[in-house]
Order: sequence, then C-alpha cells, then structure tokens
Amino acid sequence: MTTSPVERAADQFVTALAHWRVERGMSKKQLAARMGFDPSYVSHVEGRRHKPTEDFARRAEAVLGAGGVIWQRFQEYDELRHARGAALHRDPPVPVQWLPPGTGLIVEQEVAELRYEDGLYRCRVRRNLYNAGAEPVTRYLVKIAVDRYPHDPAGSNRHHREHPLTFDEMALEALAGEGAATELMQWRVKLDRDAAKEVWLLFANDRGQFPLYPGERTVIEYSYSVGIEKWGQWFQRAVRLPTRRLTVRLDFPAGFDPQVWGVETSLAAEVPVRTPLERHEERNRAIFEWSTDAPQLNARYRLEWRFRGPGAPSYAEFAPAEPNGRPRASQQMRGIGIVQRGSDLLRQRARHFQLPREEAAAREVVTALLGSLRRLEELHDFSKGVGLAAPQIGRSVAAAAVRGPESGAEPIVLLNPRVVGESIERDEQYEGCLSFFDYRGMVRRPLRVEVEHARYDGTRVITTFERAMARLVAHEIDHLEGRLYVDRMSAESNLVPVAVYQQTGKPWDY
Repeated sequence: MTTSPVERAADQFVTALAHWRVERGMSKKQLAARMGFDPSYVSHVEGRRHKPTEDFARRAEAVLGAGGVIWQRFQEYDELRHARGAALHRDPPVPVQWLPPGTGLIVEQEVAELRYEDGLYRCRVRRNLYNAGAEPVTRYLVKIAVDRYPHDPAGSNRHHREHPLTFDEMALEALAGEGAATELMQWRVKLDRDAAKEVWLLFANDRGQFPLYPGERTVIEYSYSVGIEKWGQWFQRAVRLPTRRLTVRLDFPAGFDPQVWGVETSLAAEVPVRTPLERHEERNRAIFEWSTDAPQLNARYRLEWRFRGPGAPSYAEFAPAEPNGRPRASQQMRGIGIVQRGSDLLRQRARHFQLPREEAAAREVVTALLGSLRRLEELHDFSKGVGLAAPQIGRSVAAAAVRGPESGAEPIVLLNPRVVGESIERDEQYEGCLSFFDYRGMVRRPLRVEVEHARYDGTRVITTFERAMARLVAHEIDHLEGRLYVDRMSAESNLVPVAVYQQTGKPWDY
C-alpha cells in the first residue's frame, strides 16, 4: 500500500511530536493541558485521526521546546498539503500574541550592536521584554563570553588563562525603561571565569525595586567593553528566550575595508544565514546589519569578519606563539582572514553561481580571492604555487583562484568547477593547506586532471591541468566539495609539523 507525500509528511510530524513528548516525560493528557487543548485532541493527532493545524503545531513547539523540529515538520506537511490545488485554503493565521501557559519572559525585539574603535570593542544590547508569565520578574540573566581564537580551543584557553577578562575593564552598565522612566539597574555576579561571565541584572537600585509584573513591558539595555587582544573576529547571539525579532549590527571604521559573513547554528547543522547582510556607510563608518523574525529557540547566529584595509588591526599580532616566539603559521593565516580547519564552512559543499545572472556577485568574490592571494604572498614564499577557495575566505560559493609555481604566473580563476577526467598515472607529494598551515601531509593525486568550469557569461569550458597545477587545482576543487587534503591521506600516513618539514621553499619534484 502506497502513501502520498502529504501523508508521509503528516506521519513525520506525528513521529516528531510523539518523540519530543516522550523526551520531555509528558503524557498526552499533560501535554494537552500545557497546550490548552482537550486531551482527546492530542490523542487523535498522534493516532492520525486528526490532521495537525498551525495553531496546534505552534503550541506543541513552544511547550515541548523541540528546537524547531516540530514546527519544521508541520511546515513541510503544510506546504505539501496546500500545493495540491489552488482550491484549498489555508487555516486562518494564528494570532502572533498567543503564548502557552507559563511561558514567562518574551523578547519582543533584540538589537545587539558591536562597535570597534581605537583597539576596543563596545557591545551594546537592547531588548524589549514582555512578561507573559504569572509571576513578577525581578532579575534578568546576561551571559558574556569571549574567545580570542574560536577555531583553536587550546590556544584560546591558554591565551585567556594568561589574559583573563575582568569586570574592571568591561565597565558593565545596565538600564531599564525609557525616557524619563529610565532606571539604572544594579547587577550581581553569578559566574566569573577567565573567558566567560554570567551576571544577574536586577530590577532594583539604590532608590528601590521596580519589578516587571505579569502583562507589563519594559526595555533593558546593557553594554560592556572588551579589548581587541581578548575579542576574536566573531559576534554571536544565542536565542535563549522566545524572541519575535533579532537584529545584529556591526560598526567598523570604513578604512579597515571590513568583510563580513554570517552563519546560523541549530541542533542539526551550521549553515550560512538565510538572508544577506545589509551594508551602508555613515561618517567613515561601515555598518553591517542582519535581522531575522521568530528565530528558533536554542539557535545561534554568528557574524564573522576580517579587516583588509591599511591601518587595520592585525589579529596575528596577538596569536599564540611557537616556542621560538614567532606566531604560529595557522595564526598568521587566521590573522589575514583565512577560515581555519574546524569551521563548518570548510565541510559544506559550496553553492554554484547562476551565471550569467549572478555575474556581478561572482566578480566580487573573485576580486576578494585575488586580493587575499596578494596578501598571502606577502607573508609566505609559495614556491610550489598557491590556491585559495571561496569557503576559505568565508564565502560558501563555488569559486577558486590558483597561481602556479612558475615565477610571475598569473592566477587562474575557476567558477563552478568539476573534474570530468583524470589520468591513471598518479604520484604522492606533500601538501599544505592555508586552513591547516601548521602541518604537511602526503597525498596521492592524478598527474593530469580535466576540469569543466564556467565563464562569467555562463558558457562552460574544459581545461587540462598537469603535474603541479593538476595537484593545486584538485586541492581547491576538494575545498568546494567540503573536503580537506587530510581526507585523502592513507591510513598509514602521518601529518608532519611544519617545523619538521624540510621542503619549505622547494618546488615539487617531478
């Protein structure tokens, strides 16, 4: 007996609902009471005798806290259900103000801004709060964390042990209310670690208490400062309370030529943010802004950046050093904006450009790649040649630039490339990777590859590469497919630290 896609989607919704109900230790009767439904209705939905409605799905997601899974399954079912014919009508929209019993605090809007100036980051967070619970709110928990090298946990831990974040330098301030009703909020420390703080903001000060009572709204705003030696090139927001709208804003000197990208982390995966960042300039400042409506609980949104302009701070200056006192090679790469191993961006298949429609976007990415190659060659002698893929500069799109080992060689640009042929003859050579530059590894590759790639006008061409260029091109195409060279090493091969590697500055031997 076959089932339709709609029936399968309905089954997946019911499966998710039952899983999370059991996970939360609730009976059908208990869940129904929390959702405000008759117990028989939950039983009918799980028994597939009633189809789920949008109202039911929203309430189930809110009560069970399934990280968006239940709501996602309903949306998949709903889209299929209404795609069967124009004669069908959707359920009336659920009022956006509906909240399950015992919800507590709601963030109606959050605006989080990070501003850099004169070696100091100043973070300012503004939240519009609504008390949808049954008890007055007298305090609000704020979590503050720094991570100087987010893709190097061991290096970051060492750095913060030697340079702990302190409350004195942070100059934490907090306010509640607006206009003439604004009140200074006192605060009390809950957690004090080298790189993480938790603080209770109190709805109280020397003049008295001002709790947020059920049904009331207020605005809180808090701010703190962190020096560049302790703040990495990232700004993350975690959704810990039901939130209607989230806005994140970065404010940098325009002369630094900042490049910014964003990723979203959920329980399932890490992906680029679904809407583009907006950029504008004000008084020689570059302002980047990104917003989302109704973000899922427990989701995390992270903006990352790099500075390319003259006079911009060098993150490599604060990088963990080798025993000889010099910055580690990987930290030098990170310092000029190269995404490092450990980032999920390097494990995702890059999106192909739709050419010629996306010609302008493709040209902008290629310009960024070539600019990064020029800065790389100022740091290191790439006698074997060098390549760079767009994911390594934070762009999950199918573009790469490769410069061969010949002196003065011009970089070759590859758009939407794929290997369509390769030689049987292969050889093994040591490879390095800009995203993993502290080691070298022996990799076996074909001596010739045939690559189909696109021009800006959308036409496709096939180019043959041999020996060193074949290896370089194959390495970069691997990046665009979410693969690193270590994935191609044999089980018997070991990585060689760059300090031990004896072939730096020498071309590959053929």
